Amino acid sequence: MNIVLRTVAGKRCTTGAVDNHSELIKEWFHYLGRFVVGDAFPFLGWLDLGGHQKTMKELALELDSMVTKWLDEHRKKRAHGDTTTETDFMDVMISVTEANGLVGDYDTDTIIKATCMTLVAGGADTTSVMLTWALSLLLNNRDPLRKAQEELDTHVGKDRQVNESDLINLVYLEAVVKEALRLYPAAFLGSPRAFSEDCTIAGYHVPKGTWLFINMWKLHRDPNIWSDPCEFRPERFLNPNHKEVDVKGTDFELIPFGAGRKSCPGTRIALQMLHIVLATLLQNFEMSTPNGAPVDMTASVGLTNDKATLPGYQEKEKEKEKKEEEEEEQKQKKKQQKEQKEKEKEKEKQKQQQKQQQKQQEQELEKEKEKEKEQQKEKEK
Repeated sequence: MNIVLRTVAGKRCTTGAVDNHSELIKEWFHYLGRFVVGDAFPFLGWLDLGGHQKTMKELALELDSMVTKWLDEHRKKRAHGDTTTETDFMDVMISVTEANGLVGDYDTDTIIKATCMTLVAGGADTTSVMLTWALSLLLNNRDPLRKAQEELDTHVGKDRQVNESDLINLVYLEAVVKEALRLYPAAFLGSPRAFSEDCTIAGYHVPKGTWLFINMWKLHRDPNIWSDPCEFRPERFLNPNHKEVDVKGTDFELIPFGAGRKSCPGTRIALQMLHIVLATLLQNFEMSTPNGAPVDMTASVGLTNDKATLPGYQEKEKEKEKKEEEEEEQKQKKKQQKEQKEKEKEKEKQKQQQKQQQKQQEQELEKEKEKEKEQQKEKEK
């Protein structure tokens, strides 16, 4: 998270701030991958069943507030002519937009914030997710774990720390990363896309605006391409059949980062981080699980397939459920109170009507009595 923030916005946050930003982004990914009734049935969108749209809007406001603060800080720094700090991606975006201008319906700030937020959101959570799955797979498969550590001992040794120049020699580690990305990419369905115009694919008419998801889980576990597709076997990428297969979008049987113009812009830094962090952990630590128990490989719901059994995850999920239940109870209470008030108003209205009717009847009786008196007087005359 800190590396991505440093690259995009020049931030080196404290632990608390990182946790806050990370939680916001994870929450955003979680709801981005949730099934929303209004997406499948637009005519029901106004109901906001489950309250997901309301939560998403609140998250969007928080994220926008966070990035707006960064942008204001950068503009103030440029206005005061501060050139002592390093130039980051946000500085580059400001320079480009000021020099060339932009044509379109959106203002400059919106484009800068949206671009920076895309990079932060796309790089902060996904790398940690992929690293978690890679470690979990190695803990459940001790033979590949041993081979990766032996390779590090052979090419790096224990007298110094592994560095980026060593990665070219760590062939088995690269195979481990590829196999982890094959079985557990950061997002099983990739990023959602939308058709910009009507088109025909394999004889099927696809109208403009249709959402497109690529089922990477199915693609990466196709038995016609991969032998024993559900098993963790890094050796498959050392064999002639798959040795040259790349994860950068050129080989469509393995596209954890997508492919084409819409592929992940952070592929290079993600791979660099995965390799160096994983190599550092394997070099410095002997890893095992309590009593040799297997790691639970259950994935969570969301756009990124985070592990469902990460420390604190279940507690957070329970807290969310509890919060949602409390909100639902509050809604029900408010609804009942509103209904009760309406009933009381209706009763009060009925009482008023009854009083008016009674008053009218009394007035009519008085009139009749007066009339009878007058008639009696006429008779007496």
